[in-house]
Amino acid sequence: MSEETVPQQGGGEARPKGLLQQMEELMAALNADLSALDADLQAAGPHRSARPAVEERGVEPPEGAGVV
Repeated sequence: MSEETVPQQGGGEARPKGLLQQMEELMAALNADLSALDADLQAAGPHRSARPAVEERGVEPPEGAGVV
């Protein structure tokens, strides 16, 4: 199946979109969602990773955690 024959959902345009254009649109939407999530998290308070919070409470991670 070529890029030109990829089925289009929604049928908003007469000409089917190429795969590259679809991927660019999906990446733009994902970036917008991530930006909104980042703004929400920044508004919620200072950025802290989960790791220091666990170490501050004195909780040990499970054996093998983080081992690659």
